[in-house]
Amino acid sequence: MDDNLSEIIEIFTEITDKKDMRRLFEDVFTDAERIDIAKRWYLLKELYKGTPQRKIAGDMGVSLCKITRGSKILKNDQSLIRQILGEMYDEDHI
Repeated sequence: MDDNLSEIIEIFTEITDKKDMRRLFEDVFTDAERIDIAKRWYLLKELYKGTPQRKIAGDMGVSLCKITRGSKILKNDQSLIRQILGEMYDEDHI
């Protein structure tokens, strides 16, 4: 399985065109999977911006457990997600 994961990561990193990436997402992921990915990204952004976990859970209709996982990721100084969000938003925000 690791070889398959490595292959798909390689394919994803080679695509630079947004339309092609969207097409790949549509080919590889179901509608539900794409929605889940988008929801996870939204909740990570909201956590980064300081939105309370309970508000996110209520707004999104997701469990606090899922949100807590995102919170733990953002507390890790070595987190790539935290770095990416820091570049998107004000790094001094956290």
